[in-house]
Amino acid sequence: MGGLEGLTCGACLASPPAYDGVQAAVAYDEIARGLALKLKYSGRTAMAEIIAAQLSRHVDSTAGGMLVPVPLHRWRIWRRGYNQSALIARALARRTGAELSIDALDRVKPTPALRGLGREARAKAVRGAFHVPAPRAPLLAGRTIWLVDDVHTSGATANACASALKKAGAARVVLLCWARVLAEEY
Repeated sequence: MGGLEGLTCGACLASPPAYDGVQAAVAYDEIARGLALKLKYSGRTAMAEIIAAQLSRHVDSTAGGMLVPVPLHRWRIWRRGYNQSALIARALARRTGAELSIDALDRVKPTPALRGLGREARAKAVRGAFHVPAPRAPLLAGRTIWLVDDVHTSGATANACASALKKAGAARVVLLCWARVLAEEY
């Protein structure tokens, strides 16, 4: 976030994540939580435009990167009706002109809701959940991927996604998210 580029937190030094950085629009607080929950669970899909407006300053469309949303498992999409990260990514692509690939990453196994789980339980829940389909791998080769999500909590989801993206050839993965939880309150 503003003015902290190039700095690494102590937790990341102790246990380096698979992703190469995090760019968040806001710190997670009651207001950020409310907006994220309206988007995620209340069908207020216009919230994706508000989030994209704030995240757009972190996307350099001339840098050759690609926006890739964190995917939901098909069962969760069927229940919810949409993927909130894909809505944010689409809005970001419209605002910035950055390339977008909605299907570069698949969630191949259903995972439980992560809310209320600790760091280790979250990591275990998403282990092996993400995969890059073979036909999409050439699009990722050597590129920076902006992984789009709504909230960064423990980093478990971003780690699992970044691992799959890098295994498929991505050079860098930077998480773009609406809000970042700054304390371990999950």
